[in-house]
Amino acid sequence: MNLNFYKFLLLSIISLFFACKTLNNQPVIKKAELPKSFNSNAVTSENSAKLNWKKLFNDSLLISIIDTGLANNIDLQIALQRLQISKYGVKFQRGEMLPKVMFNTSGGIRKFGLYTMDGAGNIATEITPGQIVPIDLPDMFVGFQSIWEIDILGKLKNQKKSAISNYLSSIEGANWVVCNLVNDIAISYYELLALDYELDIITKNSDNQREALEIIKVQKEAGKSNELAVKQFSAQLLNNQSLEQEIKQEIFKYENKINFLLGRFPQKINRKKDDLFLKTYENLSSGVPSELLQNRADIREMEKILASTKFNLAAAKASFYPNLIITSGIGFQAFNPAFLFLSPASLAYNAIGNLTAPLINRNAIAANFGNAKSNQIIAMYNYQKSILNAYIEVLNHLNTIESLQKINTFKTEEVDILKDGVLTSVELFKYGRATYLEVLFSQKNSMQSQLELIQSKKRQQISMLNLYKSLGGGWQ
Repeated sequence: MNLNFYKFLLLSIISLFFACKTLNNQPVIKKAELPKSFNSNAVTSENSAKLNWKKLFNDSLLISIIDTGLANNIDLQIALQRLQISKYGVKFQRGEMLPKVMFNTSGGIRKFGLYTMDGAGNIATEITPGQIVPIDLPDMFVGFQSIWEIDILGKLKNQKKSAISNYLSSIEGANWVVCNLVNDIAISYYELLALDYELDIITKNSDNQREALEIIKVQKEAGKSNELAVKQFSAQLLNNQSLEQEIKQEIFKYENKINFLLGRFPQKINRKKDDLFLKTYENLSSGVPSELLQNRADIREMEKILASTKFNLAAAKASFYPNLIITSGIGFQAFNPAFLFLSPASLAYNAIGNLTAPLINRNAIAANFGNAKSNQIIAMYNYQKSILNAYIEVLNHLNTIESLQKINTFKTEEVDILKDGVLTSVELFKYGRATYLEVLFSQKNSMQSQLELIQSKKRQQISMLNLYKSLGGGWQ
Protein backbone atom coordinates (compact mmCIF):
# COMPACT_ATOMS: atom_id res chain seq x y z
CA MET A 1 0.00 0.00 0.00
CA ASN A 2 2.81 2.40 0.85
CA LEU A 3 4.44 1.60 -2.47
CA ASN A 4 1.23 2.42 -4.34
CA PHE A 5 0.99 5.73 -2.49
CA TYR A 6 4.51 6.75 -3.52
CA LYS A 7 3.77 5.73 -7.11
CA PHE A 8 0.67 7.92 -7.06
CA LEU A 9 2.64 10.84 -5.58
CA LEU A 10 5.40 10.50 -8.18
CA LEU A 11 2.85 10.27 -10.99
CA SER A 12 1.05 13.39 -9.72
CA ILE A 13 4.28 15.39 -9.59
CA ILE A 14 5.21 14.30 -13.13
CA SER A 15 1.73 15.19 -14.36
CA LEU A 16 1.98 18.59 -12.64
CA PHE A 17 5.21 19.52 -14.38
CA PHE A 18 3.97 18.20 -17.73
CA ALA A 19 0.75 20.22 -17.45
CA CYS A 20 2.69 23.38 -16.55
CA LYS A 21 4.93 23.00 -19.59
CA THR A 22 1.88 23.06 -21.86
CA LEU A 23 0.80 26.49 -20.54
CA ASN A 24 1.34 29.17 -23.15
CA ASN A 25 2.52 32.40 -21.54
CA GLN A 26 3.52 34.05 -24.83
CA PRO A 27 0.25 34.87 -26.64
CA VAL A 28 0.52 36.67 -29.97
CA ILE A 29 -1.89 38.76 -32.03
CA LYS A 30 -1.79 39.86 -35.62
CA LYS A 31 0.20 43.07 -35.90
CA ALA A 32 -0.38 45.81 -38.45
CA GLU A 33 2.81 47.11 -40.01
CA LEU A 34 3.45 50.81 -39.42
CA PRO A 35 3.81 52.69 -42.76
CA LYS A 36 7.28 54.00 -43.56
CA SER A 37 6.07 57.57 -44.21
CA PHE A 38 3.09 59.88 -43.93
CA ASN A 39 1.07 60.53 -47.08
CA SER A 40 1.81 64.22 -47.23
CA ASN A 41 4.23 66.78 -48.59
CA ALA A 42 5.46 67.69 -45.11
CA VAL A 43 9.17 67.92 -44.48
CA THR A 44 10.41 64.70 -42.89
CA SER A 45 14.05 65.46 -42.19
CA GLU A 46 13.54 66.08 -38.47
CA ASN A 47 10.65 65.46 -36.10
CA SER A 48 9.32 68.65 -34.48
CA ALA A 49 8.21 66.70 -31.40
CA LYS A 50 11.76 67.13 -30.09
CA LEU A 51 11.19 70.88 -29.90
CA ASN A 52 10.58 72.12 -26.36
CA TRP A 53 7.14 73.69 -26.01
CA LYS A 54 8.60 76.98 -24.73
CA LYS A 55 10.48 77.37 -28.00
CA LEU A 56 7.28 76.65 -29.90
CA PHE A 57 5.53 79.84 -28.80
CA ASN A 58 6.52 83.46 -29.30
CA ASP A 59 4.16 84.77 -26.63
CA SER A 60 5.51 85.43 -23.13
CA LEU A 61 1.96 85.74 -21.74
CA LEU A 62 1.01 82.28 -22.99
CA ILE A 63 4.25 80.76 -21.67
CA SER A 64 3.55 82.27 -18.25
CA ILE A 65 0.00 80.89 -18.26
CA ILE A 66 1.20 77.38 -19.17
CA ASP A 67 3.85 77.49 -16.43
CA THR A 68 1.10 78.29 -13.93
CA GLY A 69 -0.94 75.36 -15.21
CA LEU A 70 1.98 72.94 -14.91
CA ALA A 71 2.45 74.02 -11.31
CA ASN A 72 -1.20 73.92 -10.20
CA ASN A 73 -3.32 71.79 -12.56
CA ILE A 74 -5.38 69.31 -10.53
CA ASP A 75 -5.29 66.44 -13.06
CA LEU A 76 -1.51 66.68 -13.22
CA GLN A 77 -1.26 66.59 -9.43
CA ILE A 78 -3.43 63.45 -9.42
CA ALA A 79 -1.18 61.86 -12.06
CA LEU A 80 1.89 62.63 -9.94
CA GLN A 81 0.27 60.95 -6.93
CA ARG A 82 -0.46 57.88 -9.06
CA LEU A 83 3.23 57.91 -9.91
CA GLN A 84 4.04 57.84 -6.20
CA ILE A 85 1.65 54.92 -5.67
CA SER A 86 3.37 52.88 -8.39
CA LYS A 87 6.75 53.78 -6.89
CA TYR A 88 5.62 52.37 -3.55
CA GLY A 89 4.48 49.26 -5.44
CA VAL A 90 8.06 48.69 -6.58
CA LYS A 91 9.32 49.03 -2.99
CA PHE A 92 6.67 46.56 -1.83
CA GLN A 93 7.65 43.91 -4.39
CA ARG A 94 11.32 44.33 -3.56
CA GLY A 95 10.45 43.78 0.08
CA GLU A 96 8.54 40.61 -0.83
CA MET A 97 11.78 39.04 -2.08
CA LEU A 98 13.54 39.49 1.27
CA PRO A 99 12.99 37.52 4.50
CA LYS A 100 10.37 38.98 6.80
CA VAL A 101 11.89 39.27 10.30
CA MET A 102 9.64 40.12 13.23
CA PHE A 103 10.27 40.69 16.92
CA ASN A 104 7.79 38.66 18.91
CA THR A 105 6.77 38.55 22.54
CA SER A 106 4.01 36.20 23.54
CA GLY A 107 2.53 34.69 26.63
CA GLY A 108 -0.16 32.12 27.25
CA ILE A 109 -1.27 29.10 29.19
CA ARG A 110 -1.99 25.56 28.05
CA LYS A 111 -3.68 22.57 29.62
CA PHE A 112 -3.43 19.14 28.05
CA GLY A 113 -6.03 16.47 28.70
CA LEU A 114 -4.76 13.71 31.02
CA TYR A 115 -5.77 11.05 28.53
CA THR A 116 -3.52 12.41 25.79
CA MET A 117 0.08 11.74 24.97
CA ASP A 118 1.19 15.16 26.23
CA GLY A 119 -0.98 15.05 29.34
CA ALA A 120 0.06 11.53 30.33
CA GLY A 121 3.73 12.38 29.84
CA ASN A 122 3.59 15.65 31.76
CA ILE A 123 2.23 14.15 35.00
CA ALA A 124 5.27 11.87 35.18
CA THR A 125 7.87 14.45 34.15
CA GLU A 126 9.82 16.86 36.38
CA ILE A 127 10.05 20.31 34.89
CA THR A 128 12.61 21.27 37.56
CA PRO A 129 14.16 18.96 40.14
CA GLY A 130 11.38 17.84 42.43
CA GLN A 131 8.62 19.74 40.55
CA ILE A 132 6.22 17.93 38.21
CA VAL A 133 5.04 19.74 35.08
CA PRO A 134 1.96 21.71 36.18
CA ILE A 135 -1.38 20.85 34.65
CA ASP A 136 -1.90 24.50 33.70
CA LEU A 137 1.37 25.17 31.90
CA PRO A 138 2.35 28.81 31.26
CA ASP A 139 4.32 29.52 28.11
CA MET A 140 6.28 32.76 27.45
CA PHE A 141 8.47 33.64 24.50
CA VAL A 142 10.71 36.60 23.62
CA GLY A 143 12.68 36.54 20.37
CA PHE A 144 12.68 36.82 16.62
CA GLN A 145 10.70 34.99 13.98
CA SER A 146 11.09 35.07 10.21
CA ILE A 147 9.42 33.78 7.09
CA TRP A 148 11.07 33.70 3.67
CA GLU A 149 9.63 32.61 0.37
CA ILE A 150 12.48 31.32 -1.79
CA ASP A 151 11.90 32.49 -5.35
CA ILE A 152 12.71 29.17 -7.06
CA LEU A 153 11.06 29.83 -10.43
CA GLY A 154 11.10 33.62 -10.55
CA LYS A 155 7.53 34.36 -9.46
CA LEU A 156 8.55 37.15 -7.09
CA LYS A 157 11.15 38.41 -9.54
CA ASN A 158 8.51 38.72 -12.27
CA GLN A 159 6.14 40.45 -9.88
CA LYS A 160 8.90 42.97 -9.10
CA LYS A 161 9.52 43.51 -12.83
CA SER A 162 5.80 44.03 -13.31
CA ALA A 163 5.77 46.67 -10.57
CA ILE A 164 8.75 48.43 -12.17
CA SER A 165 6.97 48.43 -15.54
CA ASN A 166 3.87 49.89 -13.89
CA TYR A 167 6.03 52.61 -12.36
CA LEU A 168 7.55 53.42 -15.75
CA SER A 169 4.08 53.48 -17.33
CA SER A 170 2.97 55.95 -14.63
CA ILE A 171 5.87 58.23 -15.57
CA GLU A 172 4.76 58.15 -19.20
CA GLY A 173 1.15 58.66 -18.11
CA ALA A 174 2.19 61.81 -16.25
CA ASN A 175 4.14 62.96 -19.32
CA TRP A 176 1.03 62.49 -21.46
CA VAL A 177 -1.02 64.55 -18.99
CA VAL A 178 1.58 67.33 -19.33
CA CYS A 179 1.42 67.06 -23.13
CA ASN A 180 -2.37 67.36 -23.14
CA LEU A 181 -2.33 70.16 -20.57
CA VAL A 182 0.07 72.31 -22.61
CA ASN A 183 -2.06 71.68 -25.69
CA ASP A 184 -5.40 72.37 -23.96
CA ILE A 185 -4.21 75.64 -22.40
CA ALA A 186 -2.72 76.88 -25.69
CA ILE A 187 -5.86 75.96 -27.66
CA SER A 188 -8.13 77.70 -25.14
CA TYR A 189 -5.82 80.73 -25.23
CA TYR A 190 -6.08 81.01 -29.03
CA GLU A 191 -9.83 80.50 -28.84
CA LEU A 192 -9.91 83.47 -26.47
CA LEU A 193 -7.75 85.62 -28.77
CA ALA A 194 -10.00 84.78 -31.72
CA LEU A 195 -13.07 85.80 -29.72
CA ASP A 196 -11.38 89.11 -28.85
CA TYR A 197 -10.79 89.70 -32.54
CA GLU A 198 -14.37 88.78 -33.42
CA LEU A 199 -15.70 91.15 -30.77
CA ASP A 200 -13.55 93.93 -32.17
CA ILE A 201 -14.78 93.28 -35.72
CA ILE A 202 -18.43 93.25 -34.66
CA THR A 203 -17.97 96.40 -32.56
CA LYS A 204 -16.42 98.28 -35.50
CA ASN A 205 -19.16 97.04 -37.78
CA SER A 206 -21.74 98.28 -35.26
CA ASP A 207 -20.10 101.70 -35.32
CA ASN A 208 -20.39 101.73 -39.11
CA GLN A 209 -24.01 100.67 -38.79
CA ARG A 210 -24.72 103.59 -36.46
CA GLU A 211 -23.15 106.04 -38.90
CA ALA A 212 -25.17 104.58 -41.76
CA LEU A 213 -28.34 104.69 -39.64
CA GLU A 214 -27.80 108.38 -38.92
CA ILE A 215 -27.36 109.05 -42.65
CA ILE A 216 -30.58 107.17 -43.44
CA LYS A 217 -32.47 109.16 -40.82
CA VAL A 218 -31.24 112.43 -42.31
CA GLN A 219 -32.19 111.26 -45.81
CA LYS A 220 -35.63 110.30 -44.54
CA GLU A 221 -36.12 113.79 -43.14
CA ALA A 222 -35.07 115.19 -46.53
CA GLY A 223 -37.48 112.86 -48.32
CA LYS A 224 -34.71 110.91 -50.02
CA SER A 225 -35.37 107.70 -48.06
CA ASN A 226 -38.18 106.00 -46.20
CA GLU A 227 -39.07 104.36 -42.90
CA LEU A 228 -38.35 100.87 -44.28
CA ALA A 229 -34.68 101.76 -44.79
CA VAL A 230 -34.48 103.10 -41.24
CA LYS A 231 -35.98 99.90 -39.83
CA GLN A 232 -33.61 97.73 -41.91
CA PHE A 233 -30.52 99.52 -40.60
CA SER A 234 -31.92 99.53 -37.04
CA ALA A 235 -32.57 95.77 -37.21
CA GLN A 236 -29.07 95.14 -38.52
CA LEU A 237 -27.60 97.18 -35.67
CA LEU A 238 -29.64 95.25 -33.10
CA ASN A 239 -28.45 91.98 -34.64
CA ASN A 240 -24.83 93.11 -34.24
CA GLN A 241 -25.46 94.05 -30.62
CA SER A 242 -26.86 90.60 -29.88
CA LEU A 243 -23.77 89.06 -31.53
CA GLU A 244 -21.60 91.18 -29.24
CA GLN A 245 -23.33 89.73 -26.18
CA GLU A 246 -22.89 86.18 -27.45
CA ILE A 247 -19.17 86.77 -28.02
CA LYS A 248 -18.78 88.28 -24.54
CA GLN A 249 -20.48 85.21 -23.07
CA GLU A 250 -18.06 82.91 -24.94
CA ILE A 251 -15.12 84.99 -23.72
CA PHE A 252 -16.37 84.60 -20.15
CA LYS A 253 -16.61 80.81 -20.57
CA TYR A 254 -13.14 80.42 -22.10
CA GLU A 255 -11.54 82.56 -19.40
CA ASN A 256 -13.12 80.29 -16.80
CA LYS A 257 -11.96 77.20 -18.71
CA ILE A 258 -8.37 78.42 -18.70
CA ASN A 259 -8.59 79.26 -15.00
CA PHE A 260 -9.87 75.75 -14.33
CA LEU A 261 -6.91 74.27 -16.24
CA LEU A 262 -4.64 76.49 -14.13
CA GLY A 263 -6.22 75.11 -10.95
CA ARG A 264 -7.49 78.47 -9.73
CA PHE A 265 -10.73 80.35 -9.28
CA PRO A 266 -11.95 82.68 -12.09
CA GLN A 267 -9.95 85.81 -12.77
CA LYS A 268 -8.89 87.93 -15.73
CA ILE A 269 -6.64 86.26 -18.30
CA ASN A 270 -3.90 88.61 -19.46
CA ARG A 271 -3.59 88.54 -23.25
CA LYS A 272 -3.16 90.58 -26.43
CA LYS A 273 -5.49 89.77 -29.30
CA ASP A 274 -2.78 90.60 -31.86
CA ASP A 275 -0.87 87.54 -30.63
CA LEU A 276 -3.27 85.41 -32.67
CA PHE A 277 -1.34 86.45 -35.79
CA LEU A 278 2.13 86.06 -34.26
CA LYS A 279 4.42 83.65 -36.02
CA THR A 280 4.65 81.26 -33.12
CA TYR A 281 6.58 78.52 -34.87
CA GLU A 282 8.27 77.53 -38.05
CA ASN A 283 6.72 74.91 -40.28
CA LEU A 284 6.45 71.76 -38.19
CA SER A 285 8.02 68.66 -39.69
CA SER A 286 6.44 65.27 -39.09
CA GLY A 287 9.50 63.04 -39.38
CA VAL A 288 8.79 59.36 -40.03
CA PRO A 289 5.98 57.29 -38.42
CA SER A 290 8.40 55.02 -36.55
CA GLU A 291 9.46 58.01 -34.42
CA LEU A 292 6.02 58.05 -32.87
CA LEU A 293 7.03 54.98 -30.85
CA GLN A 294 9.73 57.01 -29.10
CA ASN A 295 8.09 60.45 -28.95
CA ARG A 296 4.47 59.71 -28.00
CA ALA A 297 4.18 59.36 -24.22
CA ASP A 298 0.84 57.52 -24.52
CA ILE A 299 2.38 54.87 -26.80
CA ARG A 300 5.29 54.38 -24.42
CA GLU A 301 2.79 54.13 -21.56
CA MET A 302 0.95 51.32 -23.38
CA GLU A 303 4.29 49.64 -24.08
CA LYS A 304 5.19 49.62 -20.37
CA ILE A 305 1.73 48.34 -19.46
CA LEU A 306 2.19 45.54 -22.00
CA ALA A 307 5.54 44.63 -20.42
CA SER A 308 3.87 44.58 -17.00
CA THR A 309 1.21 42.13 -18.19
CA LYS A 310 3.92 39.83 -19.62
CA PHE A 311 5.64 39.66 -16.23
CA ASN A 312 2.29 39.10 -14.49
CA LEU A 313 1.59 36.18 -16.82
CA ALA A 314 5.00 34.65 -16.11
CA ALA A 315 4.37 35.01 -12.36
CA ALA A 316 0.93 33.41 -12.75
CA LYS A 317 2.49 30.45 -14.54
CA ALA A 318 5.05 30.01 -11.76
CA SER A 319 2.18 29.55 -9.28
CA PHE A 320 1.58 26.08 -10.78
CA TYR A 321 5.03 24.91 -9.65
CA PRO A 322 6.23 23.97 -6.14
CA ASN A 323 6.64 26.79 -3.66
CA LEU A 324 9.39 26.79 -1.00
CA ILE A 325 8.81 28.74 2.21
CA ILE A 326 11.30 28.72 5.10
CA THR A 327 10.10 29.72 8.55
CA SER A 328 12.46 30.11 11.51
CA GLY A 329 12.66 31.60 14.94
CA ILE A 330 15.12 32.12 17.78
CA GLY A 331 14.61 33.48 21.28
CA PHE A 332 14.00 32.64 24.91
CA GLN A 333 11.08 30.47 26.04
CA ALA A 334 10.08 29.36 29.56
CA PHE A 335 7.09 28.61 31.78
CA ASN A 336 8.31 31.02 34.48
CA PRO A 337 9.58 34.60 34.07
CA ALA A 338 12.43 33.81 36.43
CA PHE A 339 13.81 31.27 33.94
CA LEU A 340 13.03 33.19 30.75
CA PHE A 341 16.50 34.54 30.00
CA LEU A 342 18.59 31.64 31.29
CA SER A 343 21.00 30.48 28.60
CA PRO A 344 21.28 27.94 27.18
CA ALA A 345 18.44 26.29 29.13
CA SER A 346 15.71 28.67 27.91
CA LEU A 347 17.17 29.23 24.44
CA ALA A 348 14.73 28.03 21.76
CA TYR A 349 15.00 27.99 17.99
CA ASN A 350 13.38 26.34 15.00
CA ALA A 351 13.82 26.19 11.24
CA ILE A 352 11.24 24.63 8.92
CA GLY A 353 11.18 24.39 5.17
CA ASN A 354 7.87 23.76 3.39
CA LEU A 355 7.82 22.71 -0.26
CA THR A 356 4.23 22.74 -1.47
CA ALA A 357 2.64 22.34 -4.88
CA PRO A 358 -1.02 22.25 -5.97
CA LEU A 359 -2.05 18.79 -7.18
CA ILE A 360 -5.82 18.40 -7.12
CA ASN A 361 -7.78 21.65 -6.96
CA ARG A 362 -5.96 24.15 -9.17
CA ASN A 363 -9.00 26.00 -10.46
CA ALA A 364 -8.13 29.24 -8.70
CA ILE A 365 -4.56 29.21 -10.06
CA ALA A 366 -5.80 28.33 -13.55
CA ALA A 367 -8.35 31.16 -13.39
CA ASN A 368 -5.64 33.60 -12.32
CA PHE A 369 -3.43 32.42 -15.19
CA GLY A 370 -6.28 32.82 -17.69
CA ASN A 371 -7.04 36.28 -16.35
CA ALA A 372 -3.38 37.31 -16.68
CA LYS A 373 -3.26 35.95 -20.23
CA SER A 374 -6.38 37.87 -21.26
CA ASN A 375 -4.99 41.05 -19.69
CA GLN A 376 -1.84 40.65 -21.76
CA ILE A 377 -3.83 40.18 -24.98
CA ILE A 378 -5.89 43.29 -24.14
CA ALA A 379 -2.67 45.23 -23.52
CA MET A 380 -1.31 44.07 -26.89
CA TYR A 381 -4.44 45.31 -28.66
CA ASN A 382 -4.34 48.61 -26.75
CA TYR A 383 -0.72 49.07 -27.78
CA GLN A 384 -1.59 48.46 -31.43
CA LYS A 385 -4.59 50.77 -31.10
CA SER A 386 -2.47 53.60 -29.67
CA ILE A 387 -0.04 53.33 -32.61
CA LEU A 388 -2.86 53.34 -35.17
CA ASN A 389 -4.53 56.28 -33.45
CA ALA A 390 -1.30 58.29 -33.37
CA TYR A 391 -0.60 57.71 -37.06
CA ILE A 392 -4.11 58.75 -38.12
CA GLU A 393 -4.00 61.84 -35.88
CA VAL A 394 -0.78 63.05 -37.51
CA LEU A 395 -2.12 62.34 -40.98
CA ASN A 396 -5.36 64.24 -40.31
CA HIS A 397 -3.59 67.29 -38.88
CA LEU A 398 -1.12 67.43 -41.76
CA ASN A 399 -4.00 67.38 -44.22
CA THR A 400 -5.92 70.03 -42.25
CA ILE A 401 -2.93 72.37 -42.13
CA GLU A 402 -2.35 72.04 -45.86
CA SER A 403 -6.01 72.84 -46.59
CA LEU A 404 -6.15 75.76 -44.17
CA GLN A 405 -3.11 77.39 -45.75
CA LYS A 406 -5.01 77.56 -49.05
CA ILE A 407 -8.22 78.68 -47.34
CA ASN A 408 -6.41 81.53 -45.56
CA THR A 409 -5.02 82.79 -48.85
CA PHE A 410 -8.49 82.89 -50.44
CA LYS A 411 -10.11 84.40 -47.33
CA THR A 412 -7.53 87.17 -47.05
CA GLU A 413 -8.18 88.22 -50.64
CA GLU A 414 -11.94 88.01 -50.05
CA VAL A 415 -11.73 90.24 -46.96
CA ASP A 416 -9.72 92.89 -48.82
CA ILE A 417 -12.18 92.94 -51.73
CA LEU A 418 -15.26 93.15 -49.49
CA LYS A 419 -13.75 95.93 -47.38
CA ASP A 420 -13.25 97.96 -50.54
CA GLY A 421 -16.82 97.04 -51.51
CA VAL A 422 -18.17 98.55 -48.29
CA LEU A 423 -16.39 101.85 -48.90
CA THR A 424 -17.59 101.90 -52.49
CA SER A 425 -21.21 101.13 -51.58
CA VAL A 426 -21.28 103.88 -48.95
CA GLU A 427 -19.89 106.46 -51.40
CA LEU A 428 -22.33 105.41 -54.11
CA PHE A 429 -25.21 105.51 -51.62
CA LYS A 430 -24.35 109.09 -50.65
CA TYR A 431 -24.72 110.15 -54.27
CA GLY A 432 -27.84 108.10 -54.88
CA ARG A 433 -26.17 105.58 -57.15
CA ALA A 434 -26.65 102.61 -54.79
CA THR A 435 -29.58 101.49 -52.65
CA TYR A 436 -29.51 101.11 -48.89
CA LEU A 437 -29.96 97.33 -49.37
CA GLU A 438 -26.68 97.22 -51.28
CA VAL A 439 -24.97 99.02 -48.41
CA LEU A 440 -26.46 96.60 -45.86
CA PHE A 441 -25.54 93.63 -47.99
CA SER A 442 -21.91 94.77 -48.47
CA GLN A 443 -21.46 95.53 -44.75
CA LYS A 444 -22.90 92.19 -43.69
CA ASN A 445 -20.77 90.26 -46.19
CA SER A 446 -17.64 92.14 -45.18
CA MET A 447 -18.18 91.43 -41.49
CA GLN A 448 -18.94 87.76 -42.18
CA SER A 449 -15.79 87.32 -44.28
CA GLN A 450 -13.64 88.95 -41.57
CA LEU A 451 -15.12 86.62 -38.93
CA GLU A 452 -14.47 83.63 -41.18
CA LEU A 453 -10.86 84.73 -41.68
CA ILE A 454 -10.36 84.92 -37.92
CA GLN A 455 -11.86 81.45 -37.56
CA SER A 456 -9.57 80.15 -40.29
CA LYS A 457 -6.49 81.69 -38.64
CA LYS A 458 -7.51 80.23 -35.31
CA ARG A 459 -8.05 76.78 -36.82
CA GLN A 460 -4.61 76.97 -38.42
CA GLN A 461 -2.98 77.78 -35.09
CA ILE A 462 -4.91 75.02 -33.33
CA SER A 463 -4.10 72.50 -36.09
CA MET A 464 -0.40 73.26 -35.69
CA LEU A 465 -0.76 72.73 -31.93
CA ASN A 466 -2.60 69.45 -32.46
CA LEU A 467 0.06 68.29 -34.91
CA TYR A 468 2.76 69.10 -32.37
CA LYS A 469 0.91 67.07 -29.72
CA SER A 470 0.12 64.17 -32.07
CA LEU A 471 3.83 63.94 -32.95
CA GLY A 472 4.55 63.53 -29.26
CA GLY A 473 5.67 67.05 -28.35
CA GLY A 474 4.75 69.12 -25.32
CA TRP A 475 5.95 67.07 -22.35
CA GLN A 476 9.70 67.59 -22.77
